[in-house]
Amino acid sequence: MDPIAVGLIVFAFILGGLLFGVFIRSVLPEGHLGDESKFVMKLGIGLIATMTALVLGLVTASAKSSFDTHDQAVKHVAIDILTFDRILARYGPETKEIRSSFRQIVAARHDAIWPPWTSGTFPPARPNNIDPFEATAAIEGVADQIGALKPQNDAQRSLQTRAKNTIEELMKARWMVVGTGNISIPVPFLVAIVFWLVVIFAIFGMFAPRNATVLTVIFLCALSVSIAVFLIIEMDGPFDGIIKVSDAPIRYALSHMGQ
Repeated sequence: MDPIAVGLIVFAFILGGLLFGVFIRSVLPEGHLGDESKFVMKLGIGLIATMTALVLGLVTASAKSSFDTHDQAVKHVAIDILTFDRILARYGPETKEIRSSFRQIVAARHDAIWPPWTSGTFPPARPNNIDPFEATAAIEGVADQIGALKPQNDAQRSLQTRAKNTIEELMKARWMVVGTGNISIPVPFLVAIVFWLVVIFAIFGMFAPRNATVLTVIFLCALSVSIAVFLIIEMDGPFDGIIKVSDAPIRYALSHMGQ
């Protein structure tokens, strides 16, 4: 679901509703637009506006919750990456090759999820490939290398066990980070919101005075609502677009690996 495309579609539908309201006003008999009709329509539009605000609040909360979950998952992954690297460092020089291979895997996954050439582009580049199956073989290879180590004392045996547990946690975490990155906002919610917005702006078009000031304000309102929908959907895609989960924790981990 492309946030920019959805935002433009919402904006087009809202303007269409506004123009439809203007057209309806021109063909309705004058008696249909009296004070009593306006009073009833104000009650109706108030009800619809309340429902729209409630659903928008639910959708925003859903998108924010999804974004925060992935943000926390990335931070936990960065912590586990550094922990795993330090465990291997404490094990001894025989883990040097494993540490080097692991760093290359982390760097490759970072560049896939956060393409390095996104800087200065608009819209920002989408991830190259964040399929969790892609890194499975490489991570399992590291796990096999850990299992193949031959500890010489109790300290190394303890560190080997910790390394096995940590790499297993990382293998689970990759599903949390990128395996659950699908859109969490139900499409019927968006359809209902757009329909209600179209109705609201159609009524605006029926009763708004024909002057530049009012039309400009209504236009800006339509634009603002469309931007709100765009931002909600943008935030619901945590690894692409303008609003994305920061890669700072992973970059920090990469900069300290191998030390």
